[in-house]
Amino acid sequence: MRRRLRQVFIIGLTLSLLGIGVPAWSEDDDRSCNDLMAADTPAYVVCTWLAKPDEAADIARFWLNDDGQNMIDAGPMNPITIDCQEPGAQCPTDGEGDGEMHDVGDPDVPGAEDGGTPECQNGEQCYVDPTGISAAEKSAAKATPAGQAAQAAVQTTMRVWIDTELADDYKAGKLAEAAKKIAALAVAQPGVVGVRFTSQLGYNQTFSTAEELDTFVSEAATTLRTLLPGKKLAAHTVVPLLGCGANDACKTAMTEKYPLLDPERIGAWLSKGYIDQLALDDGHLASQYAEWQIDANEAQRNQWIQVRARAWDAYAQIAAEDATLAGGQLKDEQIDQVISERVATPLQNDAAETVTLWTRWQDDKGQIKRAYGEQWADNATWERLKKLGSVKPRLATLYDPANPEVDQATDLKHLSEVFGQVYLHAA
Repeated sequence: MRRRLRQVFIIGLTLSLLGIGVPAWSEDDDRSCNDLMAADTPAYVVCTWLAKPDEAADIARFWLNDDGQNMIDAGPMNPITIDCQEPGAQCPTDGEGDGEMHDVGDPDVPGAEDGGTPECQNGEQCYVDPTGISAAEKSAAKATPAGQAAQAAVQTTMRVWIDTELADDYKAGKLAEAAKKIAALAVAQPGVVGVRFTSQLGYNQTFSTAEELDTFVSEAATTLRTLLPGKKLAAHTVVPLLGCGANDACKTAMTEKYPLLDPERIGAWLSKGYIDQLALDDGHLASQYAEWQIDANEAQRNQWIQVRARAWDAYAQIAAEDATLAGGQLKDEQIDQVISERVATPLQNDAAETVTLWTRWQDDKGQIKRAYGEQWADNATWERLKKLGSVKPRLATLYDPANPEVDQATDLKHLSEVFGQVYLHAA
């Protein structure tokens, strides 16, 4: 409903910008019900009675008078029947069933249980999982660290995603094998929302051409859609060009530096339905634009303006992603600033619908960075995050089940105090 109202607003705004007049509906129109709407309802939203209250009463009396005789007389139309014995009549012969009438509750086939699933006859396979994932593959998936974490995570209040990287498998010619392994994780545990199948898409050095990048996204999404009907697909990337705003020099430099990260290409992935959720990383905002005197706040503002202008949220959920709070010990005023700039601003700008915050990661020197204290000891950052209860459903984090802080159950319980969603990493 929220998206529908936004679309109505955009349509009205677009018409006004183009100079197309929206017809005015007279308050004297006896079919108008505008008086029933709130005072702040936009002028282009109107209310019209299909049947006014007095007319509705007359309609009801028409059908109910004389013990509903008019309703009886209007009974169902005579059914269209075909006599298959008539010359020239063509009747299908390959339909389901045995061609005989059966009473309600009768077995579907001889030997079937009443009201249940038909028993197998002659040892044939009665049911085939449409995903093609076997019970053994699901059982193996459950036994992995990610599978065990998924079982623990669904017991919390968090929505659960599986997070993996399929780009390397695609390059190695093993996409189908890797996708099936990840899909087994997603279907083995009821309650898993979907799969995030790639990160830093087009920003890292995995792909060298735009065509190769597009092919990966298309093939990975198609493969996972087949294996995971009804599950959502997510991806993470960075689009430095968006932070330039109207600075042409900046846009030229970013296009040359990141040729694969063309916003039009990314928008096409969304419009074609390859991705249901797109996460845009904020890590580059603080340093990439200094040459053009664009600070982090301005770059972020530019980014979200561009996202809104492209209407990406009409095709997919847009998320912001940031690791700043897990970058080390921050002072109180620094924590408040980061939360304001990297959490509140994207949500208030109505461009990102969720924010994914890194809470634990390891740098290239092997040092562990946390947003909470070691072994879950109290610290100022975590205490402030726990106070963001009003936006908890919009906050997400990532968790590596193979490298727990304490143990999976303890870690996930603590994470659920702050976050409404969690991405479980699976190798």
